[in-house]
Amino acid sequence: MDFLISNAHAEGAAAPAGGGIEMLLMMGVFFAIMYFMIIRPQQKRAKEHKLMIESIGKGDEIVTGGGILGKVASISDSFIELAIADNVTIKVQKQAVASVLPKGTMKGA
Repeated sequence: MDFLISNAHAEGAAAPAGGGIEMLLMMGVFFAIMYFMIIRPQQKRAKEHKLMIESIGKGDEIVTGGGILGKVASISDSFIELAIADNVTIKVQKQAVASVLPKGTMKGA
C-alpha cells in the first residue's frame, strides 16, 4: 500500500535567493518574442494598409474586404464611392478596401 501514499520528507536547505532576477529575465525574453512575432508584424501591416488607402485615386480599381470589385468614382474624407456596374455606385468606408488592383482588371471580370 506504500505505492499509493507518497512518503513525507523533511525539508532540505533553503533555495538560494536570486530567483527574482531569473524571473525578470524570462519575462523579458517572452516579451521580446511576443513583440517580434506578433506586435511588430501587425504594426507593419497596418502602416502598409494606411499608405495604400492614402494612395487611392479616382479611377483606381479596388476590392473591398467583402469582395466587391469596383472602380473609384469619388473620394471623401472617410468614404469612397465605387462604380460597380453601369449607373450603379455604392459608398464604402476607406478602411474596407482590401487591395488596389492593376489597371484593366475589371475588363476581364
